[in-house]
Amino acid sequence: MNIAVIGSGGREHALCYKLKKSKKISNLICIPGNAGTKKIAKNINANITDFENLYKILLKNKIDLIVVGPENPLVDGIVDFFNVKKIKIFGPNKIASKLEGSKAFLKNLCKKNNIPTASFGIFDDLVNAKKFIFDNKIPIVVKADGLAAGKGVTICETKDQAINACIKILSGKFKSSSKIVIEEYLDGEEMSYFIIVDKNTHKFFGSAQDHKRVGENDIGPNTGGMGAYSPSSIISTELEKKIEEKIIQPTLSAMKKIGNPFRGFLYAGLMIVKNEPFLIEYNVRMGDPECQAIMARLDSDLFEIINLTTNDELNKIEINWKDEKSICIVLCAKGYPGNYNKDIEIEKLNDVRVDKDSFIFHAGTYEKEGNIFSSGGRVLNIVSLSNNLWKARNKAITYLNKINWKNGFFRKDIGWRAIDKK
Repeated sequence: MNIAVIGSGGREHALCYKLKKSKKISNLICIPGNAGTKKIAKNINANITDFENLYKILLKNKIDLIVVGPENPLVDGIVDFFNVKKIKIFGPNKIASKLEGSKAFLKNLCKKNNIPTASFGIFDDLVNAKKFIFDNKIPIVVKADGLAAGKGVTICETKDQAINACIKILSGKFKSSSKIVIEEYLDGEEMSYFIIVDKNTHKFFGSAQDHKRVGENDIGPNTGGMGAYSPSSIISTELEKKIEEKIIQPTLSAMKKIGNPFRGFLYAGLMIVKNEPFLIEYNVRMGDPECQAIMARLDSDLFEIINLTTNDELNKIEINWKDEKSICIVLCAKGYPGNYNKDIEIEKLNDVRVDKDSFIFHAGTYEKEGNIFSSGGRVLNIVSLSNNLWKARNKAITYLNKINWKNGFFRKDIGWRAIDKK
């Protein structure tokens, strides 16, 4: 079969890497891709929001199956578009994608279906938002309703900070958001819980812990993710049963009830408080950088899993995992998540060789005349597998030190909670 992966980040490079290993794939393209995907797939530079042009490209390349990496095209209805065009596509439709595309939609769904989540208010005006802030304790969490590239959530330590965050959102800081969601702050440990879903069933697809804050010891502003490890150190049989019964199953049942059953990857961002799970958010695709850590541990044919899911035959396959733990450390351009420089060469990257249990997944990169350049933001993902996280982290940092990119930075403490517990 001929496969197209949509996207250009580290997640898409990791997906391409695992798909490429399947003997059932003839041709693999990535739109638009990056310098890493270019080595294993045919990159096609195109706007992924222009569905009509994408359709022409996919027809020309005789694509049989589309795998969508990022959230924006899913929220914009890419699955609905290609369902009409009769090209098989993996992912949720536009309504089901509102689980990520609208935090207000998600919170109301939680309230209606008794899914445990932080207490909240939804507002489109500052007067009522202020009242809610003054009626609740600090810290408090302010969220943009729509997509915000991982930067729409502010954990506010003062009421003034919360009000200013509301003002920014309501004044149009994020084009997708005319509403704000204000939440109670939950003090616990975060966990990412992944499933893959078809019309009839769902299966566990790994756990991880992401590190959103830009600075070590989890300080500074939120980012799209500075690193992750898998599996989560706090997952247990008892906790998984609670997650399934209290969060996952009610969500999937609710989506069926409204006539839009979920299909694709579903990622639950959870806060675990005294061994009880609370839903913080859903992502309707694999996380980034969690995907990179999870793909390193996947021991089954990714293409076969996805293809069976699109045929509503997920029950026909058992998903197997490697015993090792994995860690992903993100190398970012200096200044991220604020202003940063672009078009800077990563001089030593082509000289770095990794072992069979390590991977360099590209994100914000492009290739020019055989050299690799940064396009800014999150630039590279270094992933390592080992029998323990401490060894995996040390190995990843060794490779980062070999790359030695003076215009970038990374967190040296990814996995600190789990490693410090050992």
